[in-house]
Amino acid sequence: MSTKPSETIYWSTVCLDDWQLHVAANEEGVIFVGSNNRPLAELEAWARAKYAKHTLVRDDSRLQPFADELMQYLQGKLSQFTAPVFYEGTPFQEAVWKALADIPYGETKSYSDIAQAIQKPGAVRAVGAAIGANPVLITIPCHRVIGKNGALTGYRGGMAMKAKLLKLEQQAP
Repeated sequence: MSTKPSETIYWSTVCLDDWQLHVAANEEGVIFVGSNNRPLAELEAWARAKYAKHTLVRDDSRLQPFADELMQYLQGKLSQFTAPVFYEGTPFQEAVWKALADIPYGETKSYSDIAQAIQKPGAVRAVGAAIGANPVLITIPCHRVIGKNGALTGYRGGMAMKAKLLKLEQQAP
């Protein structure tokens, strides 16, 4: 994306049943969704690495619209997010993340499918690395990428979270 983010990163925690996710946004949109049941230190470390000069400020009300969407998704009541997402990466990473966002709810693609989608069929490993760098779990649905043989493969949020998200999407009406 092209705009420069503000100096403040707003964060909140979304809790629903056995889900606890730290989320963050800047003025442009959601910039981070963390792994399930991980400590706030996950967000803090990411923010230090990516936005060292920014300040983290808890602001539950600012993030409430996104939190509401995320809770509806986790309940199987929402299949597409409308909250704006802001991400910054290399042009290659951003192409991969856009391709991930194009995977329909309840469907999966392989790493080679994503490489084909971005017209870099020989870049399957690089696609995997870009997927691993996705800062906005669930919203940019990297959990929908599986091995070519149908096996579940690595996920920043952990394999249990990936399996749970895929199961949720398969069961939703």
